Amino acid sequence: MATVILDAGHGGSDFGATYQGRMEKDDTLRLTLAIGEILQNAGVNVLYTRTEDIYETPAQKAAEGNASGADYFVSIHRNSSPRNNQYTGIESLVYNRYGAAGRMAENINAQLERVGFVNHGVNERKNLAVLRRTNMPAVLVEVGFINTDQDNTRFDSRFQEIAQAIADGILMSL
Repeated sequence: MATVILDAGHGGSDFGATYQGRMEKDDTLRLTLAIGEILQNAGVNVLYTRTEDIYETPAQKAAEGNASGADYFVSIHRNSSPRNNQYTGIESLVYNRYGAAGRMAENINAQLERVGFVNHGVNERKNLAVLRRTNMPAVLVEVGFINTDQDNTRFDSRFQEIAQAIADGILMSL
């Protein structure tokens, strides 16, 4: 059985991106727990970097992932842009596009596109600790722009479908 460690981005004193009182740390925790429940029901061994509103550095989260022996690390985030309602859509970030992480990211994005998000693709980010410092394939998913009303409406109204889409993208990759 595969083990996946899920990371709800930000937390505690780190709100992440904010918009009209909405905080990334809250959206990511709620979504991460919903994804985890779906994966557990599908027989995946799921671990979490956090299940409550606490802060750990990205380096600490990567170290937890490494110590857990998990097969995959998936970090859930919301994107933000310089101007409100400037962009819409999802993207996934990986350290290296080629290999298991890139394939998982492509699968997750394809499933989220089916829920109606614009797919901005899979992009490499070499400077993110949760991607650079993990010993297993790691994907950071940006689930819509928190400062775009259209993405927030989709996030709220199709929440369970979004959780299912991300879980399906992970399951397709195991």
